[in-house]
Amino acid sequence: MRTDEAERSDSGAPKGVFPRLGPWMHDKRWLVLGAWIVALVVFSVAQGAVGNGFKDDFNLPDVESKRGFDVLEDSFGGQGAGQTGTIVFRAEQGVDDPAVKEAMEALFAKVADAPKVTRVVSPYSEEGASQISSQGPGAGKIAYANVELPLDTGQPEAAKVRNLIIENTPEIDGLTVERGGFIFAEFEEPSSEVLGLAFAIVILIVAFGSVLAMGLPVGTALFGIGIGTACVTLLSNVLSVPEFATFLGVMIGLGVGIDYALLIVTRYREQLHAGHTVRESIGIAMDTAGRSVLFAGMTVVISLLGMLLMNVAFVQGLAVAASSVVLVTVLASLTLMPALLGFAGERVEVTRWRGLIAAGLVAVGLVGVGLKLTALTVFFPVAAVVLIAGFFVGPLKREVPRRPPKPLRETWAFRWSRVVQHRPWTVATASGLALLILAVPVLGLRLGFSDESNFDESTTTRKAYDLLVDGFGAGFNGPLLLVAEVGPSTDQAALQAITEAVAADPNVAFAAPAQPNDPASPSAVRWFVVPKTGPQDEATSALVSRLRHDILPPLEDRAGAEVLVTGQVAVSIDFANLLAGRLPYFFSAVLILSFLLLMAVFRSLLVPLKAVVMNLLSIGAAYGIIVALFQWGWASDITGVQPAPIEPWMPMMLFAIVFGLSMDYEVFLLSRIREEWHRTGDSRTSVADGLAATAKVITAAAAIMVFVFGSFILENDRTVKLMGTGLAMAILLDATVVRLLLVPATMELLGDKNWWLPRWLDRVLPNVDVEGHHDDPELDALVADAHAGAAEVESVGAGS
Repeated sequence: MRTDEAERSDSGAPKGVFPRLGPWMHDKRWLVLGAWIVALVVFSVAQGAVGNGFKDDFNLPDVESKRGFDVLEDSFGGQGAGQTGTIVFRAEQGVDDPAVKEAMEALFAKVADAPKVTRVVSPYSEEGASQISSQGPGAGKIAYANVELPLDTGQPEAAKVRNLIIENTPEIDGLTVERGGFIFAEFEEPSSEVLGLAFAIVILIVAFGSVLAMGLPVGTALFGIGIGTACVTLLSNVLSVPEFATFLGVMIGLGVGIDYALLIVTRYREQLHAGHTVRESIGIAMDTAGRSVLFAGMTVVISLLGMLLMNVAFVQGLAVAASSVVLVTVLASLTLMPALLGFAGERVEVTRWRGLIAAGLVAVGLVGVGLKLTALTVFFPVAAVVLIAGFFVGPLKREVPRRPPKPLRETWAFRWSRVVQHRPWTVATASGLALLILAVPVLGLRLGFSDESNFDESTTTRKAYDLLVDGFGAGFNGPLLLVAEVGPSTDQAALQAITEAVAADPNVAFAAPAQPNDPASPSAVRWFVVPKTGPQDEATSALVSRLRHDILPPLEDRAGAEVLVTGQVAVSIDFANLLAGRLPYFFSAVLILSFLLLMAVFRSLLVPLKAVVMNLLSIGAAYGIIVALFQWGWASDITGVQPAPIEPWMPMMLFAIVFGLSMDYEVFLLSRIREEWHRTGDSRTSVADGLAATAKVITAAAAIMVFVFGSFILENDRTVKLMGTGLAMAILLDATVVRLLLVPATMELLGDKNWWLPRWLDRVLPNVDVEGHHDDPELDALVADAHAGAAEVESVGAGS
């Protein structure tokens, strides 16, 4: 245990960083604020000057599709091994109409000459003859050209090719031209984070009754997001970072940034109410809540960086990008927030009608921006008018009356805890079963990448996909390539047998004959295979599996060559299988780390074990909801989501973030319960008192994150919808079912056994102090040090 001697110097002042951090930030608040403003400007300018290098680089290890790409690179000049987009067009007069043919061939020629484009396969060429529809109503009217770019092409280079296509698209009556493939897709910037910000303003004002107490966490979070997302953009030039990582950073940064800053503001206000000065209150808040923020933030960062173990460039870039945003928001909470509190002083307790009305108007305006309701943006200038008028109009200058806080044992949280504690077995069993039932759909989880059919119907990407389906069938949106290295002695009849066997599969729409790389002296051959089903369809994955394990192996011995199944669809399947195989190791590492950290913090075996189990239940339930909504397509009329597999990186990203955030709530709640238990020795009342003391903050923080994350379901992009919904559901379940039901019920059932720890383990474990000096005898030393510092500043000022 910590001792007074270990924490104080000979002069009686407390040692360590945290006791001194708050007062120093208060005293140097102009310097701190200036440094953050300069940092925001510098990073923003650097972001604009350097630009981005976003790209989706899977960097797979030695899997079959990767070996197939290697054969294509070595023997076919990389044809088919890069990223492929399509130029899909429909001509009502027919694609062979002379005017259409001349205009489209001119477009293909310009695209072929563009930098980074390796080749364009025109439907008017001999090689692309099959790229003109010959079936159904679109026969002779729908065609497409394949545009290949290197595998390492980033979003900026692809955007230049996309813009070239747009600029040179011919305008002919009856001709429609669309751009297909993820490489040419335009990522629409989400605006739902603004909607989440509006909800955060309302929740903070309702919960704490102070406009300034609302504005400080929001302002701190925005600083962290601004610098954090700039860091993500800069990192994309040296790491493989997907384009949506920026918006994922905004989503996470806004949620955790407000959450962390809120904890510090809440503890600061508590100390003001206890009679401490502004400087003392900041010091105590940073020495208590500041420690919790650092602990929780570092847990999130470490969990995210655990994804580096996956050894896949795409996932590693995503992990570094997200963790960098969290790191910046933590830094903002620990440095900028105490400086801003120094400026606010005791005014954080005062709310005038002008500020309250203006904040409400701003929230309405933000809702208008988020929902794209332009009429509501008029409330922004109205808010400015109210603020200005508030300095002259009497009623607007008045303070909003404040309700006195209720004693803890008269709050709803205390009464609720007592209700739960009177029926612990019933509550624990019912809530546990509810989470297990919600988690049942996880048993049907299928990892994979969704295809272009999930884009909004108004996008050119979706229109191109639908045109290909109409003209050729769903499989043309994700063809397979079969490749094999051959020699002079290879039996040509055996190669023909492979073609026939593949074509005979019930899910194969078309299988082209083997094409040699050099007809005179072939060293490799390839087959072009089109499934009957789309890229994301489970039947397509089953086809790839049948080819690899059932159809091709018996024929390989006769041909004397290994036939590799590759192409973008096969890469996606291998990527999903690779991550699925490594997920248990990642989950185990995070769970073990969480257990050890909580055991060191609370000096207990059962508390961390319960925390791990309950977090698994809440995350499992969130996974189940995601499977039901996004994989099975439940409530698709409401959500606008079509059934598709779950993106393979999502479970680990969601797991890392939610575990870190739930650790935050766990530490905040259980620290208060443990504090009360040490003070009273009564395990029953300590649970109710601890829940009552923390319920308001945890509820407000969780509500903010649920609304911030949940607002992203309004976006058109499936990936953003999926991540936002997963985070919102996990936080909602954690803050309600876990914190309000399972925690008090299980704490009641175990009683004093909650805090049992073998003596030998207590001696071995390091002491991790996330509680600081709140209600500690050392607080007197901190207060004395704060008074001494203030007196010293005054004496220096008087002497000068």
